[in-house]
Amino acid sequence: MATAVTLPVPISQVAGRYFLYNADVVTFIRREHHITGVLIGNLPQAPQQNIFSGIPSELMPEEVRLLVEKKVAYVIEDAARHRNAFRNMSGSERMAVLAAFDKQGREAARKAQNKASKRQEEALKRKGMTAAPKVRNDSRASASSEAGVDEDEILFASPANSFPTPTLASTASQASVSVNESKPFGITPAMSYPALSPPTPPSESWPTSIPEAPPSYPLFKYLHDKGYFLSPGLRFGAQYMAYPGDPLRFHSHFLAVGKEWEEEWELGELVGGGRLGTGVKKGFLVGGTATDSVSKDSNTNEGLGDQGVRAFCVEWSGM
Repeated sequence: MATAVTLPVPISQVAGRYFLYNADVVTFIRREHHITGVLIGNLPQAPQQNIFSGIPSELMPEEVRLLVEKKVAYVIEDAARHRNAFRNMSGSERMAVLAAFDKQGREAARKAQNKASKRQEEALKRKGMTAAPKVRNDSRASASSEAGVDEDEILFASPANSFPTPTLASTASQASVSVNESKPFGITPAMSYPALSPPTPPSESWPTSIPEAPPSYPLFKYLHDKGYFLSPGLRFGAQYMAYPGDPLRFHSHFLAVGKEWEEEWELGELVGGGRLGTGVKKGFLVGGTATDSVSKDSNTNEGLGDQGVRAFCVEWSGM
C-alpha cells in the first residue's frame, strides 16, 4: 500500500533544474496527474546505466509549472534551504540525526549479515547431503582394514586430523556473533528530512511564484488536458512525445512541437518532421496559441482549447 502524500509537495530547484527525491511523490504525480518526469539516479559503481534508473526524478519546466498552477506542488530553493537549516540546527538536533543514521546503519548491517548467514547455512546443508555417501564408503573401508592398523600409527597420526570438524550449529553461532559485532553501514539518505524538518508549504496569503516555462507550454498544457502523458522528445528531434496512456504501457502516438502562431519556419522542417513521424509510426503534431482574429472567427475556431491552442497533425504519405 502506497504511503499517503501530503499536498502540496515540494519540488527542489537545484542550479535551474527541478527534482523530486521522494519515491512516493514520484508515484503519486505519475498516477494522479500524468506527470512522468525522467529518472536520472544511477548507482555509484555502475555509471553506464541506460535503463532502470532511480530517484531523483527530473521534471521539465512545463511539468513544474503545471503542478504549481494546479496547487499540487511548490518550488523550493534547495541550496538556500540547506544552508539556513543546518546553520540553525542545535547540537542536540545534530546528535539526534547522527543517532538515527547510526540506527539505520546497524539495522541494514544486521539484515545483510542475517542474509549472508542463511546463505551459508544452506550451502553447508547442501554439502552435507552430498558428502554423506562418501562418509559411509570411507567407514566401510576403514572397518575392513581396521585389523591392519597399528596403535602406534594412531598415536603418532597427523595432528590435523585431531581437530573436530566444525558443525552447522557452531557455524551458525559464529555467524550470530559476527552479526552482533558487525559495523554499521554508512547511510546516505535520499531526502533531507527527517534530518531536516519538512519544508513549509506557502500559504494563501503568500502564494508560490509560478516558474518560467518555454513558449511551447500552451501546447504542453493543451495535450495534457486531453489526457496525454508527455515526455521529452529529443530522441526523435521533437519537443515532446505524446502517449495515450502511461509510457510503461503504450507507445507514443505523436511527436509534438510548439510554435508561435505567426512564427515563420522553414518548409524543410515541416517536411522532415512529417517524414520522421511517419517513419517511426507516429504523427508529427504542430500546435500553438491562435491569435485573437483566429479565435474570434467562428469558421476556424473548431478544435481550439481553453487557452486558444490549436494543433495540426502532419503525415507523410509519399513513403
